[in-house]
Amino acid sequence: MGHEDHVGGTGIPETDPDARLQANAIGFLDALVIGLNSTSPAYSLAAVIGPIVALAGIYAPGVMLASFVPMLLIAAAFYYLNKVDQDCGTTFSWVTRAMGPWAGWLGGWAIAMTGVLVIGSLADVAVHFGLLAAGLDGWAANQAVRQGLTVVVILAMTAVCDLGPVLPAGHPDAPIRARVFFLLVFAVVAIYRVYAGTSTLGGIRPSVDWLNPFGAGGTALTGGLLLGVFIYWGWESAVNLTEEVEDSATAPGKAGIWSTVVLLVTYLSVGYAVVAYAGTKFLSENAGEEEAVFAVLAHEVMGGWDWMVLLAVCTSALASTQTTIIPASRTALSMARRHALPPHLSHIHPRFHTPDVSTWWVAVIAIAWYLVVNQISENALLDSLTALSLLISFYYALTGVACAVYYRRHLLESAHNFLLIGLGPVVGAGLLAWLLVKSVSNMSNPENSASGVSWFGLGPPLVIGIGIAVTGVLVMCFWRIRDGRFWQERRGVADPELVRGFKKP
Repeated sequence: MGHEDHVGGTGIPETDPDARLQANAIGFLDALVIGLNSTSPAYSLAAVIGPIVALAGIYAPGVMLASFVPMLLIAAAFYYLNKVDQDCGTTFSWVTRAMGPWAGWLGGWAIAMTGVLVIGSLADVAVHFGLLAAGLDGWAANQAVRQGLTVVVILAMTAVCDLGPVLPAGHPDAPIRARVFFLLVFAVVAIYRVYAGTSTLGGIRPSVDWLNPFGAGGTALTGGLLLGVFIYWGWESAVNLTEEVEDSATAPGKAGIWSTVVLLVTYLSVGYAVVAYAGTKFLSENAGEEEAVFAVLAHEVMGGWDWMVLLAVCTSALASTQTTIIPASRTALSMARRHALPPHLSHIHPRFHTPDVSTWWVAVIAIAWYLVVNQISENALLDSLTALSLLISFYYALTGVACAVYYRRHLLESAHNFLLIGLGPVVGAGLLAWLLVKSVSNMSNPENSASGVSWFGLGPPLVIGIGIAVTGVLVMCFWRIRDGRFWQERRGVADPELVRGFKKP
């Protein structure tokens, strides 16, 4: 077969039999909830609803709908790649097998760094909204208090992760159901008040036309899609748990797909409600306030019951702080046990069967990043979040291409294979690659950043993205010289025997 091998099943090297997570520790529902928690729908809505409306106006729901398309196509790629390779490193493992170790290593690096960039921000939002819900507005406005509590939250959530996925899965559906319920109550009350004529912000009666993503023009759609990548990102945490989920060949991938569908329904409901109640003028004028806008809207719509929405955002961000550690830590574990990173990162806790060393390393680096960036300015932290779209678009697009490449010998065997395993993921990858290029162009202008300042003549988010990429290449080259075993792995194709079982839907 030359340089190619048929490969499938688990991606765990047989030379490392002890570096294994606890199999069958959680079920499908647990994985689904973890995927939703990692995405943090309440927090995501709070962060982007203002900016999306500022770009697209009343067509904000349409932009959210359009953003769903590439996510669903890439979720399909995750599903089919996980069918033949149940490795907690997901993109790292799959891209390595399909496209070689260099591309695979960079994909794994991108996943790990997304966690580092966002964990501090998530914990900060959890602390902020938690203090507001408790009526401690003074504490919420005190940066020293917020940052200190944020570090405590990150450490606490890391400790919970170290105990294993079973703990947060005890009755996993109750918290997420409560958060979704609170959001839907907010949406229903807002729509009711619009039709009752009691909106305090100049409401607009909703229309089906708002679902047209092209209504606001191409530029608005492009900018909205960049934000859409962020609000849907995170569902693949369910797939990172593939080695710990029952029915690991199919359940994690299904959980990822269903997560995107639940997110779509939630986002459209709340998006319609917010635009209808507040109107585009208020949201556009306050788009720069981001999460604070949602707090104001919660009070305007719910009055004394605004604590429900504040608590939903707080607990959503809190849960996401915990579950966002999962992809980064398990990707580092997967890379380490295949000799792509230092071997101590592959250590498994003897009692809890979790990647304890990589989990704590992710937390420590995330805390350091959060504290250092906050010393620059609060806007610098927002700029680091903007840089996330570069990393997310990169490794999602890489996964979509890897799916088609991995299955290249089977794409013409059926219409199902061609459309769902080949064309769909490639189209999703193409859309994300286009967004990546647009992101680079947009971020090159310092005026488009949250801080509005210039770093080396470029916008801070682009400098952060370039810095992470350059650092990754340097680390990769150093480790290639230090331990070249990973770079001896050969590209492969999917095992025909494994593919034969799902050629038809």
